[in-house]
Amino acid sequence: MSINCSAIVIMGASGDLAKRKLIPALIALFENGTIAGDCMVLGNGRSDYTDESFREHIGLPAELSDNVYYHQGMDGLFDRVKGLGDFNKIIVFMALPPAAYGNTAEALYREGFQDNVRIIIEKPFGVNYDSARKLNDHLKKFYSETQIYRIDHYLAKEAVQNILVFRFANSIFFPVWNSSNIESIQINAFEEIGVESRGAYFDKSGIIRDMVQNHLLQLLALLTMEAPVSLDPESIRHQKLNILRALSIKDCHIQQYEGYRSEETIPDDSETETYAELKMNIDTYRWTGMPVYIRTGKAVGRKLTNIVISFKKVPQLLFNKDGKLDNNRIIFHIQPQSGITIGHSTKIPGSDMDITTTDMDFCYATSFDGTVPEAYQKLLQDAMKGDQTLFVSAEETELSWKKIAPYLDMGSPLIYPKGQIPLSQMEVNWVDPDKYANSCRF
Repeated sequence: MSINCSAIVIMGASGDLAKRKLIPALIALFENGTIAGDCMVLGNGRSDYTDESFREHIGLPAELSDNVYYHQGMDGLFDRVKGLGDFNKIIVFMALPPAAYGNTAEALYREGFQDNVRIIIEKPFGVNYDSARKLNDHLKKFYSETQIYRIDHYLAKEAVQNILVFRFANSIFFPVWNSSNIESIQINAFEEIGVESRGAYFDKSGIIRDMVQNHLLQLLALLTMEAPVSLDPESIRHQKLNILRALSIKDCHIQQYEGYRSEETIPDDSETETYAELKMNIDTYRWTGMPVYIRTGKAVGRKLTNIVISFKKVPQLLFNKDGKLDNNRIIFHIQPQSGITIGHSTKIPGSDMDITTTDMDFCYATSFDGTVPEAYQKLLQDAMKGDQTLFVSAEETELSWKKIAPYLDMGSPLIYPKGQIPLSQMEVNWVDPDKYANSCRF
């Protein structure tokens, strides 16, 4: 059913995020009928737009001109919304600099945005544990936890949502999902490019804040959590929190790409890490003794996010007497392709039991008709529905910051050549991400 009688207010609507992501997502939701025609979008910002000039700025289709408006500044914003219709809920998306979240939430509340209001907040949510806790405490002076939606757009990717379906809707995988059968988990998130125009922000952040604390720990939690008692948001969040509580970081190495300090807005003496490699354990009965490796970095020559599940080798008997059979592996492709690869051993036709590894591939692009929805479409849709499953709770946010606190701002990174994945600094059975980067190639 279509979502109706909703107002969507975009704070910072003249900025890049709104134009590139939010407005196109909302247009798609209007066009596919997810959002009914009695819903309204109101852009807000400091720029001096009229309704007409704002519609032109964002490239709005003419048929949606009666659904999109603009209001400059905070004064009168609530009255403007009320004047555009009788809405049963108001969703406010803060496409703003992180430092403005707290004060903007307070200003919205005092302006009149109180009942039937949901606040969507972009990452980063704080820069460490203390700042995240203070921001949470400030927000809760004005809005309840059920009104606050903290975005992690990785959770809205179809390939990420499919992790839970893969694990809990298929009886062939559930029994082996433990450290008795799995040798290691490796999560890789690589960018081909460097910091480019994000240098000023990134240098104050670093790759651990930018990727590990939010996106990658969330992937790990979904991948290893116990089955929730139901699919309601609180049940899923409870199981993710249990994983974060049991998580211990055993090792961390940081590096910086060659030439980073020559990038625009980067200080000559910057020690910000652009690559990080972490080894973790999950101290539960299911996962005890199994290592988890997270690797993420910029300017490594390829754009790739995947998860590699390596199973233990079969005994050195029968077809594996020499111990050379490769591990069975399951690879979740998150981006740029979305899909799942299962690597298994097969006999080479015509041979005397010569064995090779064969991949079975599932790809979204060929398995389903139509375009896979962009992450922000799903997030906006769920916020309007009041579904917080794909949004991060206050406790999750604070706990993830607490876990990585000792590894923030380590300084003295090693230097790696731009365009290459750095050599591993850990004792690990390294699984080259390139081996599986294009398995889902359709």
